[in-house]
Amino acid sequence: MNLNVLANNVRRLRTTQRLSQSALARKTGLSVPTIKNLENARNEPRVNTVQAIAHALEVRLQDLFIPTRELKTVRFRSSRRMQNRENILAEVSRWLDDFCWLEGMLNKRTPFALSHVRNHTGRCHSIEAANLCRIELGLRPAEPIHDICGLLESAGVKVLPLPMASNGFFGLSIGEEDGGPAIAVNVWERISVERRIFSAAHELGHLILHPNAYDVVQTEENKKEEEEANLFAGHFLMPDEGFRREWQDAAGLDAVDRVFKVKRIFHVSYKTVLARLIDQGAADKSIWARFNVAYQRRFTRKLTYKEEPMGIDPAEPCGLQPFDFCEDRFSRLVREGIESEKISISRGAEILRISVEAMQERLAGWEALQ
Repeated sequence: MNLNVLANNVRRLRTTQRLSQSALARKTGLSVPTIKNLENARNEPRVNTVQAIAHALEVRLQDLFIPTRELKTVRFRSSRRMQNRENILAEVSRWLDDFCWLEGMLNKRTPFALSHVRNHTGRCHSIEAANLCRIELGLRPAEPIHDICGLLESAGVKVLPLPMASNGFFGLSIGEEDGGPAIAVNVWERISVERRIFSAAHELGHLILHPNAYDVVQTEENKKEEEEANLFAGHFLMPDEGFRREWQDAAGLDAVDRVFKVKRIFHVSYKTVLARLIDQGAADKSIWARFNVAYQRRFTRKLTYKEEPMGIDPAEPCGLQPFDFCEDRFSRLVREGIESEKISISRGAEILRISVEAMQERLAGWEALQ
C-alpha cells in the first residue's frame, strides 16, 4: 500500500467535493484524527476505513490507490497563488485520461482543425489569428458564436467545465502531448457565463498564439501574452464586421440598451463591448464610469467590475444561463459507450463523476428523448 498516493487522492477528492475533514468524518463515521492521519500518510489504515472513505467520496476503492498522471504541457497561470492548483491538475489529468480512453475505444478521435493556423502564429497578429480561426471553422465574417463548447469540440478541442470555488482561476489549457488540445474552464456559480465563454476563447488564443509557452512548472502570468489572448478572444467571439453592423443598427437605442443588445447577440460581457469601443476610438476610458452612472440611474444600483447583470430587478437585463456554456462531446461518448455495451453503467457513472443512481436517471432520460 502506497500511503502517499492514498493520502494525496483522499485529500484531492475531498477538497474537489468541497468537504472539510470534519464533513468527511461525519459521512464515513470515522473520527477527524483518523482522516487527518490518513491524509498525512502517518500510518497504514484498515481496509474498512478505506472502504468507508471510498463509499463516502463515491469512487471505486482502487481509485484511491491509482497515482495521478502528471501533466507537462499545461498553461496554468495565475495572478495570485493557487492553493488548490495540485487538485485542479489532478482532476484535469483524470478527465483527460478518461476522454482519450473513450475516443480510442470508440474510434472517435477528432484531429485538431486549427493546427494550420497555429503553425502560422509567428506571422499572425492576435486579431488576424482570431479571424483565421473563424474562417477555418466555417464561421461567416459577422456571425456570432452561439455554442462555444460545441464549436471547439467539433474542432478537436476537448472542453472540461470544472467548478472550483476560486476567484483566481478562470481556465487553463493543455497541449497535444498530454492528450489535448484541451481547455478547462471554471464554472463556479459566482463566475458569470459570459466570463466562462470568454475564458474558453482566451485559452484557445493561448493554444494558437503561444504553443511554445506550455510548461506546467511556469505559474506566473505573462502580461503581454495575456493581453494578446484577450484580444484574440474578443475578436474571435465578436468580429469587427459583426460588431460594427449590430452597433450601428442599435444606434437609436438608449446607451445602456444599446450595449446590452450587442453583448447579448455575441454572448460576451458588457465589458467586451465597452473595450471594443475604446479600441476603435469611438470612446475613451471615461466610458467605464459614464456607463456605470447610466446603469445606476436606470436600475438604482451599481454594477461592479466583476459582475454581469443578472436580472435582479424585473426591468434589468438578464445575463446568460448555464446551458449557454455546456460541453456535449464527453457526455455523448459516454452514452455511445454504454449503448454499444462497451462500458458498463457503473463505469459510465464513474467517468462522469456521478452516482450510479444519477446515471440510471440519465439513462431513463435518454430512452424517453431519442
